[in-house]
Amino acid sequence: MATAMVEWIGGKRFVGVDSTQHSVVLSTPDEGVGMKPSELLLVALAACTAVDVVEILRKKRMDLKALRITVRGEQDDDPPWTFRRIHIHYVLQGDGLTAEAVEQAIRLSEEKYCSVAATVRGVAEITYDFEIRAG
Repeated sequence: MATAMVEWIGGKRFVGVDSTQHSVVLSTPDEGVGMKPSELLLVALAACTAVDVVEILRKKRMDLKALRITVRGEQDDDPPWTFRRIHIHYVLQGDGLTAEAVEQAIRLSEEKYCSVAATVRGVAEITYDFEIRAG
C-alpha cells in the first residue's frame, strides 16, 4: 500500500513526505516557496510516464540520451478547479530513436503502466505528442 504524509510548516506552506522518506515543499502561489499542490499532480503524471518511457525504450535497446516532458492542464474556472484536459509533450533525444518505438513506449505508459494516468483519466482527457531530436 502506498503512503504519504503532509505536514504544515506555517503560513500556507507544507512538506509532503513519501513512503521512502523523500520530501517536497508545497505552498500556495502567494507564499512563493513550494509547488502548487494541483501542479504537483501534473509533475506526478510527467514523472510516472517518464519512468515508464525510459524503461521501455531501454528494453528496446534504444539509445535515449535525454527526455523532457512538459505537461499542460486545463482546469475548470470554479472550485474545485478540476483538471478536464491534460496535454503531455515529450521531447526525446538520442541516436537511432524511431517514431514507432517512441509512440509505442508512450502508448504503453499512458494506457497500461502509469498509475497516475490511469487515475486521472477518469476525470480528465489526456492527450500527448512528441518530438525526437538527434543525439
